[in-house]
Amino acid sequence: MEEEDPRKFWKRRNPFFGLFEEFDKMDDMMEEMMKRAFSDMSSMKGKPMNYGFSMKIGPDGKPQIREFGNVKPTEQKIEMKERREPLIDVIDHNDKIDIIAELPGVEKRNIDLRITNGDLVISVPKKFLKQVHLKDAVDKDKIDATYKNGVLTVTLKKIGAKKKVGKKINVN
Repeated sequence: MEEEDPRKFWKRRNPFFGLFEEFDKMDDMMEEMMKRAFSDMSSMKGKPMNYGFSMKIGPDGKPQIREFGNVKPTEQKIEMKERREPLIDVIDHNDKIDIIAELPGVEKRNIDLRITNGDLVISVPKKFLKQVHLKDAVDKDKIDATYKNGVLTVTLKKIGAKKKVGKKINVN
């Protein structure tokens, strides 16, 4: 008789299993990826490999998962890119969009930012490349970018964004 996976035994006994089902799926996905990665290692010898994901709850209340790194899992094998995708966070405000990218070990002069066909492209030669699709139109003349301690912050002003206008109403 085949021995049961201790994690599956724990899952059946845990009354909170339903809450953590998505985390278990991600754990299983990562485990399968690692098995495939180690079987494909000979072709990647001497090259840095990075893969990760970040998860947050979106404005609609649903989890959003973003991948980063230079290694992407596919059904067949591990696909490795020359440049890594940096960890990115996109914060959508009423009148602007903040994009925060982690670019460790990069000098400011090597960062190339471009707006192309509704996308923000962040590029650092031989290190990082990320294309961020912008859902809203932005004013190309009102972009602010700062880089400090390995963190790039890009603020894009939306075109035609409704400003919150308020008015005090006196009570008679």
